[in-house]
Amino acid sequence: MIRKGLFLFVVILFQFNLSIVNAQENNIVKLLDIKKDQIIKTTPTNSNVQLETEKIIKGIDGIVKKFKPIPNQGYMVKIPLEPPYLIENKWINTLIDEIIIIIPNEEDPYLVTFDDENNPYFFTFKTKIDALLNTLDFSL
Repeated sequence: MIRKGLFLFVVILFQFNLSIVNAQENNIVKLLDIKKDQIIKTTPTNSNVQLETEKIIKGIDGIVKKFKPIPNQGYMVKIPLEPPYLIENKWINTLIDEIIIIIPNEEDPYLVTFDDENNPYFFTFKTKIDALLNTLDFSL
């Protein structure tokens, strides 16, 4: 059971971290349905998306303390940051170029980002994501 969960986690992270050849695709926000394991919507990023994403990053207030941080159901929103954002808190100090917001069905959302060595960091945040989802025209 643990191997299956770990395998799913690696597959999802690998899918989100594939290098994209086309430079225009680097500015695309992607919504993934976790249960279906597929991207269900894409939209270009813009300054409003970047602003709302910065608010979420600034609202980080803790770390996710789960053994299996990727739920079986829910959504993930991959948001590229242009320009990259310097994140400094008591857990991480690095320049990030994307975040992934995880939206479980029955829990509060949280985010994952990666440091320079590609280590994942899962954070809780206090900011509401409704404005971001409205900006992206995503309805869950």
